Amino acid sequence: MAHLKLHIPGPVEVNERTWQAFRTPMIGHRSKDFQKLYGKIRPQLQQLLVTERLVYLSTSSAWGVMEGALRNLVAKKVLNCMCGAFSDKWLDVSRRCGKEAEGLQVEWGSPILPEQIDAKLATGEFDALTLVHNETSTGVMSPLEEIAKLKARYPDVMFIVDMVSSMTAVPTRFDEMGIDLLLAGTQKAFALPPGLAVFVCSEAAMKRAETINDRGYYFDLIEFQKNAENDMTPSTPSIGHIYALSSKLDEFFEEGLENRYERHRRLAQSTRDWATDRGFTLFPEAGFESQSLTCINNGAREGGRVVDVAKLQSLMKEEGILIDGGYGKLKGKAFRLSSMGDETDETMASLYAALDRSLDKL
Repeated sequence: MAHLKLHIPGPVEVNERTWQAFRTPMIGHRSKDFQKLYGKIRPQLQQLLVTERLVYLSTSSAWGVMEGALRNLVAKKVLNCMCGAFSDKWLDVSRRCGKEAEGLQVEWGSPILPEQIDAKLATGEFDALTLVHNETSTGVMSPLEEIAKLKARYPDVMFIVDMVSSMTAVPTRFDEMGIDLLLAGTQKAFALPPGLAVFVCSEAAMKRAETINDRGYYFDLIEFQKNAENDMTPSTPSIGHIYALSSKLDEFFEEGLENRYERHRRLAQSTRDWATDRGFTLFPEAGFESQSLTCINNGAREGGRVVDVAKLQSLMKEEGILIDGGYGKLKGKAFRLSSMGDETDETMASLYAALDRSLDKL
């Protein structure tokens, strides 16, 4: 079966250099060779996230670490900030973990704003909150740095932040923000195969975890810290993923982090420009658009062009490209185009040309 080039919000395309690294011959996960591998990427991850804290590797989807964060850090009640399908799911997951939880719900397409969180935390009811920085279902990027400033006012509230689809696409300064747990899956802007998560915790988060008796084992923050101190993981990791991550980090620094962030910004803007030039409107509220994917309005909101998204997807498959036709309640009422990972001006120009040919056939 012919490969379809992925321009969906994840997984994204994986380049040949990364696949070659993924196929590196196997080593023992308790060997000196593994410690050397982890020891090589540790400072690179710290530089990427601008942190002096150890960065952990979890062989799981990001949801594993998300659930682990709730089990490790929520003692009283968690505030789940909800602005789309994935952030909305945090409320359900919190309750399935047996935690008392409350949602801060905003309209899909709108961001979570600091003043909304402030009003909730001021009640004193919460000892943790969850925030999805880049909501892929709606293409909205909430103002994380402004939200993080609230931590100074609520030092006892654990700030748990999902950067699943924005980490490596935008600057990330963990220590400066002062949040407590930051996580990402590597199948999105990292441009790795699915199956590995990266996360980092504050000292305050570790101290909170020490007070929780039923935090489990697989995602126990204390176990991750103890093992990371020796360049190890608590349980057997996907070593192929870690070789691939090592190669990918080398790519990041060869390109230059600021160049990488600028490329993501430029490609997201060019995708928005393509959409508006073709008569479409954008689904996200102006000023809060994602820097890694574009969610194009197709009737979910008034105004702008409306097309048969299912037909467009079918025509794009004939072009050898897979695009997303809207997620959850936006299915058919929006479509999403990814520009994250290894995409370039040239690859995105090819996408736009294929879209134009397909639109001409509708």
